[in-house]
Amino acid sequence: MTKIKFGTDGVRGRANTWPIDPETVFLVGLAAGQVLGTGKEALTGRDSRRSGPMLEAALAAGLASAGVSVRFGGMVPTAALSLAVKSRKADLGIMITASHNPAEDNGVKLFGPDGAKISDQQQMEIERLINAPEQVSRATASKIGDVAVDGTIADIYRNMVRSLTPAKPLAGLKLVVDCAHGSASYLAPDLLAEAGAEVIAIHNQPNGSNINLACGSTYPQTLQAQVMAMGADAGIAFDGDADRLILVDEKGEVIDGDQIMARLASNWLAEGKLREKCVVATVMSNMGLERYLTTLGVKLVRTAVGDRHVSAKMNQLAANLGGEQSGHILLPDYLPTGDGLVAGLMPLLSLARSYDPASVHLRPFVALPQILHNIRHAGDNPLEQPSVQAAIRKAEQALEQTGRVLVRASGTEPLIRVMVEAEQQADAQKAVDQIAGAIIAAG
Repeated sequence: MTKIKFGTDGVRGRANTWPIDPETVFLVGLAAGQVLGTGKEALTGRDSRRSGPMLEAALAAGLASAGVSVRFGGMVPTAALSLAVKSRKADLGIMITASHNPAEDNGVKLFGPDGAKISDQQQMEIERLINAPEQVSRATASKIGDVAVDGTIADIYRNMVRSLTPAKPLAGLKLVVDCAHGSASYLAPDLLAEAGAEVIAIHNQPNGSNINLACGSTYPQTLQAQVMAMGADAGIAFDGDADRLILVDEKGEVIDGDQIMARLASNWLAEGKLREKCVVATVMSNMGLERYLTTLGVKLVRTAVGDRHVSAKMNQLAANLGGEQSGHILLPDYLPTGDGLVAGLMPLLSLARSYDPASVHLRPFVALPQILHNIRHAGDNPLEQPSVQAAIRKAEQALEQTGRVLVRASGTEPLIRVMVEAEQQADAQKAVDQIAGAIIAAG
């Protein structure tokens, strides 16, 4: 039997097939319940995928069978579930989502009592029990957990966002808001409008099958076109579970997570809010961000890819600003996990106070040319092949101190991700082609 393996962001796959089938998700709930213990409480949430309610029911059955009470939050952003777990002092939060993946996929993310993702040790123990279900003890009939719907989970999040925007601070801004037909659809447009912005909402009609379909933060083309067509000041797009974002300026150009972190670092440094004078980002963040922060006297600390690693390093350093180039921004002063709406709200508040357009104010530094290329593979990891390792070394030597090469295996899919930065686009492309060619040849 194939064993389930959690990746950098829980476990994902095609819905209704292993490991995201009802039987396996029941085991996830059962194993998590065993780790928690009888009499504990878990909150659940989901995005808008058709498979969500089915998997939520299976998960709840597993938890209840282990003696854990379950409260359904319904369709909410991941950050709303995380915040509710922390605010309610629940024992566990489980979000059913595949984030930016297609509607046919789904997945499971787990959060601890502090609202942050569970520790590696807890995740490993849950993983072990899923793969050895005979070791899991079920509750007696009198101790089966109860299951109920809880509408206050979204309200906790809604009220927190409202507390950040008194007196309509976005008044005067015209925004296009792309909800990816996902978790943000029924919250983000209304909350931004309440904050004073003129909101044009797009892709906010989820039907179970259209989440992330040619929309959202991983497909910004429609948002870019709409911002320019509507004469908007900026645009904001979320992914399926609304834990990440991208912005678009008035010219229709994308503003990624690196630029957002740079803007917030500059603002917070001037306001005395940037703790430890550092920003935590991953190895994927552009060298331009690092150079810009250096001019401010701010240190960029890099981690492995994944917000789990960023969060751990931020906790270690007591930092309060970090994230990923992809738009997963961590602001622990406000929320225990990443949130697209709050992370987008912060630079938009700054933009509303600025005399500069978004293309200037929200783009503090010039990014080096960076090329990302994904190569799907089957079988053994091609990065272990000597020919691939030699190609990577050759590219690194060619760029020396003028660029960076990063090649890694995806934590959630059978992909090799290649990233190259260089002073010149042509040099970056040449390195990518060499490495990709070696990976493909290695099979």
